[in-house]
Amino acid sequence: MKVVRSVFVKPRAARLSVPLLHESRTSEAPIFPFIVSTVASRAMTGRDCSIPAEREAPDVANAGLVRPPFVYLAAILVGSALQIAWPLHFLPSGIAPLGAVLIAAAAALFVMSVREFRGAGTPVPGDRPSTAVVDRGPYRFSRNPIYVAFSLLQLGIATWADNVWLLATLAGAVAVMALVVIPREERYMARKFGGRYLDYKQRVRRWV
Repeated sequence: MKVVRSVFVKPRAARLSVPLLHESRTSEAPIFPFIVSTVASRAMTGRDCSIPAEREAPDVANAGLVRPPFVYLAAILVGSALQIAWPLHFLPSGIAPLGAVLIAAAAALFVMSVREFRGAGTPVPGDRPSTAVVDRGPYRFSRNPIYVAFSLLQLGIATWADNVWLLATLAGAVAVMALVVIPREERYMARKFGGRYLDYKQRVRRWV
């Protein structure tokens, strides 16, 4: 009798394991049809199923933090901090009024450049889409008169304050503009306006 019991116990354990395996498989089976139906329903309703990193970049020239006002502001702040820590001078006495003249020239150039942008109906900030190629006023002589104005402003402050560090950081700011910001803007303008901008680019210098 003991032998018979051991024979019947093993088939019972085997029969109990089969439904458990069957249940685990059936519980996972609906996952794939659910994913397919979700993607199909979103495609039919026009919802965007793309990954955010793969979406198209915004239609602007400067969408990041490396933008002209921030570049020059950082250069002025760093130069001023260095002057406080390690004062260095480079001009003889009596030259400070020249700095005021440069600052006034920078302000006038900036106002004229912004006026031409507004007259053409295109925004000044680089994080907004451009709507026109501006080639009037200061833009007849420079493709970037606003950046020339920013440079003149920092040069004027350096002269007025007799701060050699501002000259050093100005060189760094101009390098960032020439190597990073302006090429990115030129690619954007060429892509958006095509031959019209390329013709303007050939006729007018980048700076002066």
